[in-house]
Amino acid sequence: MRVGVPTEIKADEYRVALTPAGVRELVDAGHDVLVQQGAGVGSGITDEDYVAQGAALAPDADAVFEQAELIVKVKEPQPVEVARLRPRHTLFTYLHLAPDPELTQGLLASGATCIAYETVTDRQGRLPLLAPMSEVAGKIAAQAGAFMLERPLGGRGLLLGGVAGVAAGKVLVIGGGVSGTEAAQVLIGMGAEVYVADRNIDRLRELENLLAGRASTIFSSTLAIEQMLPEMDLVIGAVLLPGHKAPRVVTRAQLGLMKRGAVLVDISIDQGGCFETSRPTTHSDPTYEVDGVTHYCVANMPGAVPITSTYALTNATMPYVLKLAAQGTAAALSSDPYFLNGLNVCAGQLTYEPVARDQGLELTEPLDALGRLGAVAA
Repeated sequence: MRVGVPTEIKADEYRVALTPAGVRELVDAGHDVLVQQGAGVGSGITDEDYVAQGAALAPDADAVFEQAELIVKVKEPQPVEVARLRPRHTLFTYLHLAPDPELTQGLLASGATCIAYETVTDRQGRLPLLAPMSEVAGKIAAQAGAFMLERPLGGRGLLLGGVAGVAAGKVLVIGGGVSGTEAAQVLIGMGAEVYVADRNIDRLRELENLLAGRASTIFSSTLAIEQMLPEMDLVIGAVLLPGHKAPRVVTRAQLGLMKRGAVLVDISIDQGGCFETSRPTTHSDPTYEVDGVTHYCVANMPGAVPITSTYALTNATMPYVLKLAAQGTAAALSSDPYFLNGLNVCAGQLTYEPVARDQGLELTEPLDALGRLGAVAA
């Protein structure tokens, strides 16, 4: 199979979907790899690095899409990329379709097969291709939140860790999953007073042990969050309902409870955001203010540290890329129900139930849609 790697074109995105090590694995397995010139520069990878491991270089994205069957990306396709997709293509990338009806319709119209990193599961129901970027985003959220509390950036002028004789800042992390846990650990290391809220009691027990009592755990009810907001200097939203739009956990009205110059960081922004006042921002222009509260809602937080993020992501995705290339899309997915959970769009049909529910669209069973490709494994 020919695997294509285009340059990412989303604003301030510096990651790339394949490392030289990934190229080597594919080439050694008998596949062709076509990488757009300059695709790895933002992640510290040169064209020569790719060529040394057997990749061919393409002058532009048009050439990648024209020649490749499997397109491997990082971020959701931008409109110009959607226009390049054809029914013969398999697209493997983050999609985050639930809050984006326009992208959903574009992918359906393309006829391409589209597999979302963020909805692939493992046997335990975890999200193995989302987890590495959630780790990165959680750490960045803590760092960014601490930075945005500085007075020159519009914050309260507070050092989260405090100093002798001056109390530490207070932080509420809403969501105790991978990103929330990573954020809490970094914040604890900074010396902040940390609270983690979640609706899963078993997860709260796990966090009590994992964080060794260095953070307080809270059951995430509407009232509990509302009562805590007036005391918080920083609130990090790390809520995830896999594949769905993120639920709203802080309303516009509740902003009035918060201190002027407090900071909200919304890790859930890729799924529509978990604060009512959230809207996507970029690394170049990361914040805005609503009712005296600074909002940091960068939609690709891990893109700020592309060397770390690229290698972490491709370490996780490579086995799946190899499987697609070796078996073909239909066989690879139909033989693995956990990989099949990643199928969102196929042959003009929507195949992922949470997106269908959130957007009010008709759902086609994934195996039925794969059957239209004419190659489902027996």
